[in-house]
Amino acid sequence: MQNKKRELPELLSPAGSPQALKAAVEGGADAIYIGMSSFNARMNAKNFDEDELSEAIKLAHNFGAKVYIAANTLIYDRELDAYLKNAERAYLLGADALIVADIGAALEVKKRIPIELHASTQLSGHNVQMAKKLADAGFSRMVLAREMPKEDIETFCKESPIESEVFVHGALCVSYSGQCLFSSIVGGRSGNRGECAQPCRLPYGKRGDYPLSLKDLSLAEHIVELCDMGVSSFKIEGRMKSCEYVRDVTRVWRTLLDERRNATKSEMDYLARVFSRGGHTDAYFLKKVDSSMLGIRSEQDKKESAALKSFEKIERKLPLYLKASILRDQPMRLEISSGDASAEVFGDVPMEARTAPIGSDTVKRSLLKLGDTPYFAQNIDIELDEGLMVPVSALNSLRRSAIDALSKAKNSVERKVEDILPAKKEFPQKKREKQRTALFFDPLKIPKEATVFFNIIYIPLEKYSERTFDGFGVMLPEVIFDSQREEVEALLEEAYRQGARDALVGNVGHIELAKKYGFTVHGDMRLNVTNNSSIAGLERLGVEDCILSPELTLPQIRDIGGNSGVCVYGRLPLMITEKCVARELGDCKTCEQGKAGLVDRRGVQFPVVKRYPHRSLILNSVPVYMADRSQELSRAHIDFEHFIFSTESLNDVVTIINSYKKSLPAPASCRRIK
Repeated sequence: MQNKKRELPELLSPAGSPQALKAAVEGGADAIYIGMSSFNARMNAKNFDEDELSEAIKLAHNFGAKVYIAANTLIYDRELDAYLKNAERAYLLGADALIVADIGAALEVKKRIPIELHASTQLSGHNVQMAKKLADAGFSRMVLAREMPKEDIETFCKESPIESEVFVHGALCVSYSGQCLFSSIVGGRSGNRGECAQPCRLPYGKRGDYPLSLKDLSLAEHIVELCDMGVSSFKIEGRMKSCEYVRDVTRVWRTLLDERRNATKSEMDYLARVFSRGGHTDAYFLKKVDSSMLGIRSEQDKKESAALKSFEKIERKLPLYLKASILRDQPMRLEISSGDASAEVFGDVPMEARTAPIGSDTVKRSLLKLGDTPYFAQNIDIELDEGLMVPVSALNSLRRSAIDALSKAKNSVERKVEDILPAKKEFPQKKREKQRTALFFDPLKIPKEATVFFNIIYIPLEKYSERTFDGFGVMLPEVIFDSQREEVEALLEEAYRQGARDALVGNVGHIELAKKYGFTVHGDMRLNVTNNSSIAGLERLGVEDCILSPELTLPQIRDIGGNSGVCVYGRLPLMITEKCVARELGDCKTCEQGKAGLVDRRGVQFPVVKRYPHRSLILNSVPVYMADRSQELSRAHIDFEHFIFSTESLNDVVTIINSYKKSLPAPASCRRIK
């Protein structure tokens, strides 16, 4: 269980550039998360090359702050070696942890490199069971989904075997992190690969409203509650934001944490002036998920942010304690300490004075010339024998040596190339099996032809009682908070009693839930599998087969083994949202009837489907279609084909099945896999 004796949570700040890291230090961050030049979820930030990373880590450590490397994108097989090399370099340069989003890459890192692993919010962790699986995989911390309400954060802190990191301030994605394909599928820029084009910030509908654009998060009015829960780390979002934002938001949170109190109204107003989209929201935390969460960045917001005092350099200083001993017939000695680090250095043996002996004031002046160092003298003790002569240059040299030694002490973790173990990449043991599976969002629209054409048909777990044929499988909800677990377990138990045996699971934290009730577990595309190591890891967790990420190309799919399949037909899920999008587009009746849709500026419509219990699933405007590419699929060794039926009628489904039987050409409205 987590350590609840910790006096205060860690304050974790973002830095998208070396200058922003200095701003985080100036603000008083306990830890700073940054990205290297590749494999991070903010590829449009300046980020850090190797030399900048080395200097950044030393600087942060000198101020007592840790540095975490955001290596939080999905990794393709051909990139894995480069990814591991990056991780090795980060470790050898002194990074304190890696933030990882790809489960396969994490398993490979853990075999080789003795560095702490933090599970990115991109891994979609939102319950205690996920934390247990991550602990087994070698993670020490999980970044919780931003959508988790207060009661579930509290449960997590009480029951999780690893640390909790909670986003407390900054931008909110409307989709669950790691579950958004909107930018990738529609715009060709993958959010899972750090290139999100932010389609959620665009207007939709005839009125040009912004039903997907959320205000920025701030839990500054709930600090005492979060501290009492035992949250390990408070995370501020903003690697794409300005140095002034990083400095000022960090500084406010530093003050509030040190005083262990909630923000006042004036402090909340100031945070809004630093950066906001029409104010801040705490709606997820309080379970008040409604239209008040929506917000866009106004011209007034921009004007207020522009008025912030520019950040130039670090002005903050740390207290330093000094003790100097200048005694006859002994080498000069200087002891210094700051925080938990200390250093001791020696100089020359002082000489007897021929004329004017050195006095304590001169010694003090020389030793307190701390200049551009991170320190100010909190206290200095001087032990000085009378009648001695010491050159001022020798005292200056002694001071510089002590500061250098203290810096080395703060960066004292010795890391060697020998620490990195040789390890073979893991490959899955299973082979692809020829099969067809299908997901039907509406069990009443399953024709008899489908029961013959498909090996397994999945329907949403909460709709299993509406089935029209025995033996269907179930699709677990995309998100299952701990507070919802009991209800989901009851649904699973009943579905199994009625004949269901197969479960389609899209989150690592749901695997044991399905296995508990005897289901054979099948991996959904929401697991974001893009490499062999991930397939191998899922095999060890008891996953029978897995649908690969729809972001893969056919050549990439070809190179992945295991019993892995591909979605060859259907509207791909673009977003799963905690906030009911359909409510912004119409009313509950429209949503229940499956008629809700999001219309972009070009008039293209994206259907919105209700999901358990009141979440929204936004689907692509056109379905994937691969019926006439059977030879290409065969060359890529794709024998496991998955179909998604969402808005289709009974007749539509029959037509699609016949089209695949006859390998008919695609309609113009369908989308290709590259």
